[in-house]
Amino acid sequence: MKVKICGITNVNDAMHAIDSGADALGFVFYEKSPRYISPVEAKSIIDQLPPFVEKVGLFVNQSAKEIEQTAYASHITLAQIHFDVEETFLDEISFPTLPVIRANKPEDISRFADRYRLVDAYCEAYGGSGKRLNLKWFTGRDNSRIILAGGLSPENLMELKGYGFYGVDVSSATEARKGIKDSDKVERFITHAKSL
Repeated sequence: MKVKICGITNVNDAMHAIDSGADALGFVFYEKSPRYISPVEAKSIIDQLPPFVEKVGLFVNQSAKEIEQTAYASHITLAQIHFDVEETFLDEISFPTLPVIRANKPEDISRFADRYRLVDAYCEAYGGSGKRLNLKWFTGRDNSRIILAGGLSPENLMELKGYGFYGVDVSSATEARKGIKDSDKVERFITHAKSL
């Protein structure tokens, strides 16, 4: 199971997550988020990271051109599109993208079925709500291209066993406070996820 630790704001948290086994790190480029980081600050962290780690930028309500500019300025390797878009918008971006489905009902999960996608619980605000999705929605379907997010913690990860998700994404459940990671929570989350 692949693990993304999101909401990275400093190099110590980034390195600890990688040393603990994280496959990807998330940098939030949404200015209204308490975990916001500027492209310049993200680049200063990313430039210190070892190779073979996915560096993911989270974007909300930006144009394809703005996303590309930030991606190149920050040195991220994947753009997470955390707002409602069509396939054509993703195709406009000449950079690897990961669409996010903010699922309100089981049918929503089938959007972007031919792509890897992140599925989160719907809420009015963008990201970090801590709301969980109904796992019954994923029963009896191919989840091999789905990264699950929303309300996941070391304590409830075992409930995902057998669903065949590609990966999991976590932010708030690994924090000491908003934007700052708790090293023990990060280690426990990654260890539990990798055991599935």
